[in-house]
Amino acid sequence: MIDHQKGYLSSNTMRDLIRDNALLLPAISRFDIAFGFGDSPVSQVCADNGVDTHTFIAVCNLLSGYRFDLSTVSLPSLMGYLRRAHSSFLDVTLTKIRMHLIDAINYSETNEVALLLIKFFDDYVQEVKRHMDHENDVIFAYIDRLLQGNIDDDFSISRFSVNHGHMAAKLNELKDIFIYHYKQRENARLSAVLFDIIICERDLMAHFEVENRILIPTVERLEDSLRSSLFSGIDPDNESDETTDPQLNALSEREKDIIRCVAHGKVNKEIADELCISVHTVATHRRNISAKLGIHSSAGLVIFAIINHLVDINEVNPI
Repeated sequence: MIDHQKGYLSSNTMRDLIRDNALLLPAISRFDIAFGFGDSPVSQVCADNGVDTHTFIAVCNLLSGYRFDLSTVSLPSLMGYLRRAHSSFLDVTLTKIRMHLIDAINYSETNEVALLLIKFFDDYVQEVKRHMDHENDVIFAYIDRLLQGNIDDDFSISRFSVNHGHMAAKLNELKDIFIYHYKQRENARLSAVLFDIIICERDLMAHFEVENRILIPTVERLEDSLRSSLFSGIDPDNESDETTDPQLNALSEREKDIIRCVAHGKVNKEIADELCISVHTVATHRRNISAKLGIHSSAGLVIFAIINHLVDINEVNPI
């Protein structure tokens, strides 16, 4: 049984996870885990399939709305998952929706509305493909270089996070056009396609959350580690007792910047302006900070910042 306070554990069986949330099936497939695992525990199934257990558990907990641990995520394992997710969307899910959509509506050369709807969908698929190709060719390639120990001074994952979107809005728009404006009787097949579109929309948004809340902070931590290694010999006096505090050490430099801004009394919009990032990115960072520290109030973050010498007590906004 799943303890909803603790979320999924490696000792749970894979069957327990699926019973708790059947929508984890695509995630299992994207980790390249073979079905037919019977009643084996997650740890055994992951070991048998060459998958990092901690990464699998973190992704599944996020997708199911449970707390997840970022500290032991394996970037290579996560990257494999994300690359297979891209292939799944482009080669399977969206391709299947298009085929069933053509079959479900009165699609012919004389039905101009149907032609426009299919074109709308095709344009959307090309937009998704460009987005995912960019991630594969630019973002993931950058992360591959980081994993090889090569830091890029002209790029950082925070630049990706500013313009990162879930790509689901246009798909939702297409669904609404069919439901509220497209008049056609005998809609059993169309209803099935619309259900597939709804599932795909949720899947895309969940994929975005994995990238935003697991990939980006994990890459930020790797960037910080590589930069610290490069510059550790420049000023030894700057090496504080941060490394003795696991919670502080788990924070990226960007997350520390945000905590400092909170301690100075700034709201999300002011933080976004100061750090040249979006308000959405600030909110995401604050969620990640709360998940890492277990602190959910601004007052708590102020105290944390003072105790850990991120700010001087005389600088903070009164709480």
